[in-house]
Amino acid sequence: MQPIISVQNVSKIYKGGFQALKHVDLEIKKGEIFALLGPNGAGKTTLISIICGIVNLSEGTVNAAGFDIVKDYRAARGAIGLVPQELSTDAFESVWNTVTFSRGLFGKPRNDAYIEKVLRDLSLWEKRHTSIRELSGGMKRRVLIAKALSHEPQILFLDEPTAGVDVELRRDMWAMVRELRRKGVTIILTTHYIEEAEEMADRIGIISKGEIILVDDKSALMEKLGQKQLAIQLQHPLTEIPANLSQYALTISEDNVTLVYTFDTQNEETGVAEILRKLNENGIEFKDLHSSQSSLEDIFVSLVHGND
Repeated sequence: MQPIISVQNVSKIYKGGFQALKHVDLEIKKGEIFALLGPNGAGKTTLISIICGIVNLSEGTVNAAGFDIVKDYRAARGAIGLVPQELSTDAFESVWNTVTFSRGLFGKPRNDAYIEKVLRDLSLWEKRHTSIRELSGGMKRRVLIAKALSHEPQILFLDEPTAGVDVELRRDMWAMVRELRRKGVTIILTTHYIEEAEEMADRIGIISKGEIILVDDKSALMEKLGQKQLAIQLQHPLTEIPANLSQYALTISEDNVTLVYTFDTQNEETGVAEILRKLNENGIEFKDLHSSQSSLEDIFVSLVHGND
């Protein structure tokens, strides 16, 4: 199946010489939720802005929904909905007028029933006649989402959509995202809330210093790069690790009552049984064992720091 978004050899150099993107290649599948993660200044917003036709690329090509974003700008842009980070709306217009006007900008015929559904899904229906300037920050964020959905796009970009918003909006938004994905809409999100990417995304892309350093299925990423930790709670404090255990990745907690063993889940031999046997040989008694898997945040941090 052809990707719904294809980014090939894309670079962006701003006036003054700053290179925001460096030969980026990326393909996004139709109907998936793709999370783009990266630290501030990594190039996330620049890449999104290029795909959406807001920023001109310096090199390379981008296709969205089968259209070249430069040669077929209007067709490509018509397939895309964008929820930007900034709360920029028509302050003196009502919610209804703002959203319906946005639909008209893309040449879509009037469809009051569809707009009503979008506003109801975002808990905006009761505010439809309210001026934008009278809304709270969270409600303004909802209006941006409604505007992005007004023309029924095939692709929806959510650029830090839940930064600074209330828990209720976050819950409503993710419910809507799941419903849109069910209908075949492709969703690309950037987020600082890594737990959201871990919960929502099908695939993860990590960008650092303008380069894509990894793209993989979320589950495969967790499996390949995730490490597991075994916390061994001791009966009595231990001040140093016995010499015959020094070859293992063991650390002692600050209170000296927990040994932590880190191991790769991909290895056939984890070493856990050997460590427990040697603890017994050394007369070190333990009262509890607890294992935990690395989170996506742990993986993200290790990859980004490894790219420094």
